[in-house]
Amino acid sequence: MAFSQILLLAAIQGITEFIPVSSSGHLNIAHLLTRLSDQGVGMDVALHGGTLMAVMVYFRQQTGQLIRGGVDVMRLRASENATAAKILIIATVPVLLAATLVVTSGIMGQLRTAEVVAWASIIFAVPLYLADRFGASHLQIEKLTARPALLIGLAQMLALIPGASRAGVTIMAARWLGMEREQAARFSMLLSMPVIFCFASLGLIELILQGDITALADAFIGAALAAGFAFLTIDIFIRMTRHISLLPFVLYRLALGIGLLVLIS
Repeated sequence: MAFSQILLLAAIQGITEFIPVSSSGHLNIAHLLTRLSDQGVGMDVALHGGTLMAVMVYFRQQTGQLIRGGVDVMRLRASENATAAKILIIATVPVLLAATLVVTSGIMGQLRTAEVVAWASIIFAVPLYLADRFGASHLQIEKLTARPALLIGLAQMLALIPGASRAGVTIMAARWLGMEREQAARFSMLLSMPVIFCFASLGLIELILQGDITALADAFIGAALAAGFAFLTIDIFIRMTRHISLLPFVLYRLALGIGLLVLIS
């Protein structure tokens, strides 16, 4: 694979994964509107592995606590870390179940169109703006209980629609439930870890079953580039949420959706 294509795919994945604009939608657009060849399962795994590494390193303290909490959960040991891990599990299970249903039913292929991406980008921009504009700011991540975690998890199911944005729908739900903007962004990023891990693991298993171990150099380069782009994006986005609203992202989504509709009409 040409370095220019690896760089483009890594930039798209790394920059769009954690901000409310939809990484899957942008990757679909890149393939639908250009002559880029399919990057294959190996590169998919590498790019997602890179973004997973970035978010785990950026939130390394919380990552360590969640890992210890997961161990405590398996050992049936009560602790603050175990409670945090349970909250993340509750918010993750709905999208994993929904993804299993969507993939096995064959619906996913029908959703990967420029028109779906365009309309999802537009439609889901509206509640994101309203939640950010009128949402309260009284709920902290540390105080999150099972009910709001489940509601955010149910909202995350909408991310299976290309263009909806996993970050967008989870931040939207968190803001509606009363989470401050930066806290909502942080929880959305923490919530991405088990989702990306599961996706990358399934891709890796598929790669092993296919016996496809070629292009490892390209995969390592893609992972490293995606990690770099993602780490910078996480840091910039977190800083932005302290000072400005999500309106720039809403306007970008509206412009992207309308532009796509005009282009394909």
